[in-house]
Amino acid sequence: MPRSEAIVGFAQGSSHFGAMLFSRQVADTGSGAPRSANPGEDFGPAHEPVMVEEVLEALSPSPGAVVVDGTMGQGGHSLALIERIAPGGTLIGFEWDPAMLAIAQVRIGDPRGVKVEFVSDDFREIPRYLFRTGRTADAILLDLGLNTGQVLDPKRGFSFAHDAPLDMRMDRGRGEPASAVLNRMSPVQIEDMLRDYGDEKWARAIAKKIVEVRKSRPLTTTFDLVECVLAAIPKGAREKRIHPATRTFQSVRVYVNRELQGLEEALGAMAEALSPQGVLAVISYHSGEDRIVKHAFRSLEATERFESITRKPRTPSASEVERNPRSRSAKLRAVRRLLP
Repeated sequence: MPRSEAIVGFAQGSSHFGAMLFSRQVADTGSGAPRSANPGEDFGPAHEPVMVEEVLEALSPSPGAVVVDGTMGQGGHSLALIERIAPGGTLIGFEWDPAMLAIAQVRIGDPRGVKVEFVSDDFREIPRYLFRTGRTADAILLDLGLNTGQVLDPKRGFSFAHDAPLDMRMDRGRGEPASAVLNRMSPVQIEDMLRDYGDEKWARAIAKKIVEVRKSRPLTTTFDLVECVLAAIPKGAREKRIHPATRTFQSVRVYVNRELQGLEEALGAMAEALSPQGVLAVISYHSGEDRIVKHAFRSLEATERFESITRKPRTPSASEVERNPRSRSAKLRAVRRLLP
């Protein structure tokens, strides 16, 4: 059986300041040339937003509110928020992946009674953006998960189900691709990355295999990495619930995009950018993210100017997990600002 068929068959058988602000009807395609949004354009399967009702309950957005969706993706959460803040509200959407921002532009369009601002930048720039524009936010949402559109695009290198260039960058105009990272890191660095960002218990064996393979040829494709993982984890020890490469791909993606770098400080700054009674809500998907969010919120509570509104993290309902298996590891935490 050809290499690609073997790997795909296994996968299928397994259970930035300087933000660019766009108008409502012009999307950045990543090529530097904006184009008009076409409402009839087909961008493929829409990403299903996670825990929408729980998010709305935590944020409690109301008409006229200023709400920030810090990880806009294809606009799923944003559309639900827009319904709640009309009339007179403002939705500010941050998205650092130009391809996802273009889709959000089309899907959201120009909603009646709500001002929408599309910002092409990292969510860490939210506090500075609000300060520059002389505003505070009534609600801020971060969904730290990967968008379905990114996973399903074989050219992006996020998925172990497609043989593609090993890239994984949210914005392919910034930083190193995953291939460069894995081909230069020491075994200890790779091991630490897999443990810290993916809780991968086979981190040492996978790191050893990656270094062994790259001695004869550099890792250049997603299937190169999948082969290293499958060779490192004994068949009898592989999880039945998820593909063996899931944690490795997650770890590399988080590292390549520096997703956790400065996250705790950014959460503190976002909380300070809230209006009194404003809420910051964060959806995380792995223990490393959740630890940072939990610690940041506890530090805010210690100032007695904030209160947690989720003593224990909210998780998706059984029906949502059945409908959308990608939501299974999601955890929602939220904190409210009490005093200026």
